[in-house]
Amino acid sequence: MFRTKRSGLVRRLWRSRAPVEGDADTGGAAGCCLGKPGASKPNPGTEAELKALTYSILKKIKEKQLEVLLQAVESRGGARSPCLLLPGKADARLGQQSFPLPLLLYKVFRWPDLRHSSELKRLSCCESYGKINPELVCCNPHHMSRLCELGTTLSLCFSADSPGSVPASTETGGTAYSAPMGFSDSLALQERGEQPHWCVVAYWEEKTRVGRLYSVQEPSLDIFYDLPQGTGFCLGQLASDNKSQLVQMVRVKIGYGIQLSREPDGVWVYNRSCYPIFIKSATLDNPDSRTLLVHKVFPGFSIKAFDFEKAGSLQRPNDHEFSQQPRTGFTVQISFVKGWGQCYTRQFISSCPCWLEVIFNNR
Repeated sequence: MFRTKRSGLVRRLWRSRAPVEGDADTGGAAGCCLGKPGASKPNPGTEAELKALTYSILKKIKEKQLEVLLQAVESRGGARSPCLLLPGKADARLGQQSFPLPLLLYKVFRWPDLRHSSELKRLSCCESYGKINPELVCCNPHHMSRLCELGTTLSLCFSADSPGSVPASTETGGTAYSAPMGFSDSLALQERGEQPHWCVVAYWEEKTRVGRLYSVQEPSLDIFYDLPQGTGFCLGQLASDNKSQLVQMVRVKIGYGIQLSREPDGVWVYNRSCYPIFIKSATLDNPDSRTLLVHKVFPGFSIKAFDFEKAGSLQRPNDHEFSQQPRTGFTVQISFVKGWGQCYTRQFISSCPCWLEVIFNNR
């Protein structure tokens, strides 16, 4: 029987839909992200109805657009794919529920448990970013992320150190790097007249910094171990002498890593990997708190990790952290795969196998 290229693309897309078995490993703890990866398996009737609806929608999409969608879905966002612009106000009905077309595609190909568009955040790389009610909306599921909701106590873990006790950049005891000196690597760029940076990134393995500081001038940066079409800070290319099996295992699990982006309301971190990341930032917590919290962020979720406006109000004359290291600006710490704090065996981030320190330029 003769089959068209379009029908072949539709079949491949359906086979590449998001898993719904609900058996994803979330590490045994809830995170700051409402809704966890995977969803309970639908009954056969619902599955058949969803398949029929998805097929009918995909068959109306142009062939080149199907290829764009397939590239994004099969690479799990690893390959750069253009926007998939479709009518944003078109609706699709599944049973008794009506879904906007973009939302249905996000459910099918990324998040089966997705309920409402308010749970989503568009990535800054997308053409539809920042646009309000456009005629055509990007429906590329890998141009979207799930939005982390803060405030649930199950999502948090107290860090063993407090913001006023030890400067973040010298928590490791200064064995391999002290922030004021290392920061000069990046300051030298400005002295040569190059574009000023808005942050620098240091990569650590336990208590040892690996590689030089990475200065960031572009609005967004991919930090990864292995990305099919990646440009940015590739951790896999750094020479490391660490022979720890745990470090080597976690390093590989970094995979697609994270995307760091400076946006109008602050700095966002998008978890592109297949494993949770853990974040500590002074602007994520109550400014009166003496102990910063470590936030767990699941794969596919975004969190506003740093708020410049809020950070400005944290600079108090008696604050030890800022008075001791005024040149470092503010820092955010991010650990891959392994968490730290009172909920974990590792009390300090310097005990984590692979982690990042993001140092913001507040000048």
